[in-house]
Amino acid sequence: MPDTGYMALLVGVSAAVTWALRALPFAVLAPMRDSAVVRYLSVHMPVGVMAMLALYSVKTVVGDTALQLLWLVMAVAVTAGLQLWRGRALLSILVGTACYVTLMTVWGG
Repeated sequence: MPDTGYMALLVGVSAAVTWALRALPFAVLAPMRDSAVVRYLSVHMPVGVMAMLALYSVKTVVGDTALQLLWLVMAVAVTAGLQLWRGRALLSILVGTACYVTLMTVWGG
């Protein structure tokens, strides 16, 4: 069995590497906080990411029947409408998902 000093060294090195890997993104991105590009991306990226996720989700969820497609369209409309009305992505996604799951569970397809 390895001695205590060797084990302490391994734990210390592991802790240092873990800390460095977690701190590195903050250290690298700190100078970029005042960048015009970062400001532009912070405004436009959430919408782009949400649109890509929505399109991917709709593409992979589309059902076999017309009724399933109707439930999907209704849930997407609820999600989009709530996003336009409230502007809160998490709320829109949760309510839209709940709408879709409820429609599929209650009325099926």
